[in-house]
Formats: sequence, structure tokens, C-alpha cells
Amino acid sequence: MRHEMRNEQFQTPSLLGNLLRKLHIDIPLFIGLLMILALSFVILYSAGGQEVAMLVRHASRAGLAIGLMTVLAHINPRRFQTFSVALFSVCVLLLIAVAVIGQISMGAQRWLDLGFFRFQPSEFTKISAPMMVAWYLAEHSLPPKPKHVMIAAGLLLVPVLLIAKQPDLGTALLVASSGAAVLFFAGLSWWFMLSAVVGLAASTPILWHFMREYQRNRVLTLFNPEADPMGTGYHIIQSKIAIGSGGINGKGWLGSTQAELDFLPESSTDFIFAVFAEEFGLFGCVGLLLLYLLVISRCFYIAVQAQDTYCRLLAGSLSFTFFVYVFVNIGMVIGILPVVGVPLPLVSYGGTSMVTLMAGFGILMSIHTHRKLLPV
Repeated sequence: MRHEMRNEQFQTPSLLGNLLRKLHIDIPLFIGLLMILALSFVILYSAGGQEVAMLVRHASRAGLAIGLMTVLAHINPRRFQTFSVALFSVCVLLLIAVAVIGQISMGAQRWLDLGFFRFQPSEFTKISAPMMVAWYLAEHSLPPKPKHVMIAAGLLLVPVLLIAKQPDLGTALLVASSGAAVLFFAGLSWWFMLSAVVGLAASTPILWHFMREYQRNRVLTLFNPEADPMGTGYHIIQSKIAIGSGGINGKGWLGSTQAELDFLPESSTDFIFAVFAEEFGLFGCVGLLLLYLLVISRCFYIAVQAQDTYCRLLAGSLSFTFFVYVFVNIGMVIGILPVVGVPLPLVSYGGTSMVTLMAGFGILMSIHTHRKLLPV
């Protein structure tokens, strides 16, 4: 009897593992994602004022995101390559539709409202843009020639400008970085990249002229948030207070006074990391960063193991984009980057961002699990 019970205990994990493999789910990556998602429910309950309804909505979005990830993981990556141009074209058309008939909220025109569903097309562009650039470069020899680099940059510039016009500078920069990552992994010359950086730095006064006033204030606030403590500097000052009060060990779960007393704005979305730091302290933050490192390292491993140019470029770009997400959100919360409205990946409350990220992970799993085993 005991022997049979032991066999069942060993068989259950094996059966689950076989099921995940049949679904083309990469187990190490999936475990890392589930751990981050589980942590998101813990911190959202506290940051959202212990509102159960918020957790229910978050769970439904997480379920939808995991379902989409599973579907995309099952699709052969060659299909993604085939439909890259069509998907990119649809996203550009949706961005144009946003500029014409998009819904305006809080001074920004970023959403399309279908009546039963409201979404940001710019979020899906974070995937379609690198897919398009990877498709184009995969059709030519690498490293890319200057002509091909300029064409790829031109393709990327179209959605970036449309998103920046909404205005949504944070998402525009993320889309630009995802496309630039494809160029980098394609073997772009270091001299070319250095020239681009120098050119961008030289054009800063021109870019400053075209920036909106609130965007300029965010940049200025980065250097001196105390200049306007009740205005533009309020978010970052309260965020630093929350992080500092957490100390080494934190105040404990549900112990965030900054969130509980509504001193910290956007506590369940953009600034949720500050709530996490206040409740779980330095040790908790290190643990969360290690979880992110586990996921990012697995993503880059998948990119290295990819067996064709398109998959390698796309996987590298998606992995880098997730890293940028984490870096930008935590950087702005701790005050080393301007506030640009980028959520903490898979932790912040929000639907479109989570669905887009999990779609990217589904593509990564597809790339890894559909590899052809080479003969030894």
C-alpha cells in the first residue's frame, strides 16, 4: 500500500511535466512566471486597499494571459515569421485609428474603445515591431549593411512616432528599444551604434523643443524633485519615503502606511514596487529581483539556443524588452530615471500590459520547444 502511494506521488509531477511539454510550455520559464504572478496577488491585496474585487479582476486577466501564452507556445515559430508583416501592418493601422478616433483619458489619446473592451494598440506594437524588424533582417545577410539598417530604422520609426504623438513617451521608448535590440543582436557595428548615440545626444536640444511641458517637468524633477514637492516631485518623494521606511526587513505584509493612508499615488500600478519595498524591505526586493533574473536569464538562454536567424533575433529582442520593462519601472520608482508610466511587469495591476508580456513569453516558448533535435 505504501509502495503504491509513493509511486503515485512520483508519477503526478511526471504527468504534469509531460502535459506541459505536450503544450509546448517551457517548464523553468513557466515556474518563474508563476512565482512572480503569485507574488503579485500578495502585494496587490495590500497596495489596492485589500479589495477582493481587484484581485478577482487581476486573476481573470492573468488567466487570459496564460491562456494566450499557451496558444502561442503551441504555434510553430515559422508561422510568426510568415505573419510578421501582416501583424505589424494591423498594429500601425490601429495606431492611426487611435490618432483619429481614439478615446481621450487624462489628457492622452491612447485607447480604442470597442464598447465591450478597451485596449491600447501601442502595447501590441511592442511585439509586432521587433517581429517586423527581425523578419526584414532575417531576409538579408548579417551583420546588416547600412542600407538595411536605415530601412529597418525607418520601419521602426513609424509606430514610434505615432505612439509618441498620443502622447506616450514611455511606450514609444520601449518600442524603439525592442526594435533597436533586434539590430544589436543582428551584429550591428559598434561604430554605427556609437555614432547613433552621439547623434541622439547632439539632437537633445531639438527633442527638448518638441517635448510637451509635462514631459520636460518630469526630466527636471529627476534632478531636483524637492523643487516642487507638492506638484511634479510628489510621486517620487513619496516613493522614496516608502522605500526608505521599509529598511532591511520591511514593515510586514499589509504594513505599508504610504499606501494605506493614500500618500503614495498609483500604488497598485506604476509605483507598486515602492509598496513592496516598504512591506518586505531590502531582503524582499532582492528576492523579487532574483525572480526577475531567473526569468530573464532563461529568456536569453532560449534566444541563444534558437536555431535560425529570425527566431534568434526575435527571442533576443523579447528578452531584452522584458529586462527594460523591469529596469525602467524600478529605476523611476527609486528616482534614477524620469517617471514615464511603465508598470512593473506581471506585478502591477493592468490587463493589456500583462497580456502582451505573456504573449511574448508564449512566442519564446514556441521558439524553444519547436527546435529540431540535431543528430549527435
